[in-house]
Order: sequence, then C-alpha cells, then structure tokens
Amino acid sequence: MKLALFDLDHTLLPIDSDYSWGVFTTTIGWTDAVDFNRRNDEFFAHYRAGTLDIHDYVRFATDAVRLQGAANAEAAHAHFMRTVIEPAITPQAIALVRQHQRSGDVLVIVTATNEFVTRPIARAFGVTELIAVELERDCSTGGTGWITGEIKGVPSAREGKVTRVEQWLASRKLRWLDVESTFYTDSINDLSLLEKVNHPVATNPDDRLRSLATERGWRILELF
Repeated sequence: MKLALFDLDHTLLPIDSDYSWGVFTTTIGWTDAVDFNRRNDEFFAHYRAGTLDIHDYVRFATDAVRLQGAANAEAAHAHFMRTVIEPAITPQAIALVRQHQRSGDVLVIVTATNEFVTRPIARAFGVTELIAVELERDCSTGGTGWITGEIKGVPSAREGKVTRVEQWLASRKLRWLDVESTFYTDSINDLSLLEKVNHPVATNPDDRLRSLATERGWRILELF
C-alpha cells in the first residue's frame, strides 16, 4: 500500500489553522483580543521553537469553544471555513493531493492541531483520514457530551505523530514494512516522522528543516 502523509499548517495550508482560529474567535468577540493574542503569540513562538506544552496549549486554544457549546462553536467554524480557510487553500496544494489520489495512494492528514479545528479542513481537501489531537468529551452521567479542554490519548505532536500513525496502521493490521510511505511537512518538529517514512519531503521548510533536508539529500518542495 502506498501511504501519503501530510502535515497541515504551513504544509498544505499557507497559514496556521490553529493560530488563525484563535484570531478568528477574538474577531467575533469570544475572547479578549489583547490578552488572547498575547498568549496565542507566546504559544506559537514555543511551537516554532519546539518547546510547546501541548496540554497547556490545547486547554487554552479550546477554552472559548468549550464555553460556547457545540451549536455556537460549529456555526462559528463554518463561518471560519468560508472566510479564512477556503480562501487560503491554493491550487498547488489541491493539485498535490489530487496527484496522490489519482495514483491510488491512501492519504492521511497528520496534524498537531485539534480535531475540532481540522476535521472540516481535511474534508475541504477531500481527505477522509485525519490524525489530529483528539479531545476528551464529558460523557459522564448528566454530562454535556461536549469537549472538556483535555486531550484524549496520545497527542499527534512531535514523536506522538509516529505513535499515532503506528496506531492507525495497527488498526488496519499493517506495519511500516507493509506500506511505502511519503510524508510532507514544513517543520523540524516532525523530524521523528520524517525519519520513519520511505520518502521524506521537506515542504515549504523552516530554516532548520531546510538545512537538514539539504544535508541528508531529502526532497525539498516549494509548494507555495
């Protein structure tokens, strides 16, 4: 089986969907713009530096969604898709996805952004398989059934991406040896998964990944 794995933010999308969603929530009045943007910028800087505490960040990033409830959150996300995400999806990214689909490859988006933000984005790309940060829901007796702000299982960030892909493979009774795998990503944070696949592709790479890809002879793709 040929397996094409894609990071999402700054790889298929020229923007960071999680960061953009946070900015969007301030524009619709869900959060205080000054305080939220300050903290959002701090978390984003930690992400770029590889020092992000994913649990702290997910609590912060999903707080407004948790407080608003499912109906309001889903309606707001539909607006977010129309006004922020869909205009950012480029023909080049769509062409790359369609190229793999025409070849009969199995496509999976593997992202450190949470499933609430990314599930509709994966659908917009025509990709049904998504490995994202899964969110705990309050399923207790009399509970809301809505997200709690905590992460469910292993977060799909850094080394966790390898674990989650291996879980995905195992659920299909497959191992790495059973697939020919390609992974597209922009970030040095994804080094563990890049080193695991048959065909690592540094896509719109950050400076550290570009340097490493050049040193190792990995393919470099300038999608944007």
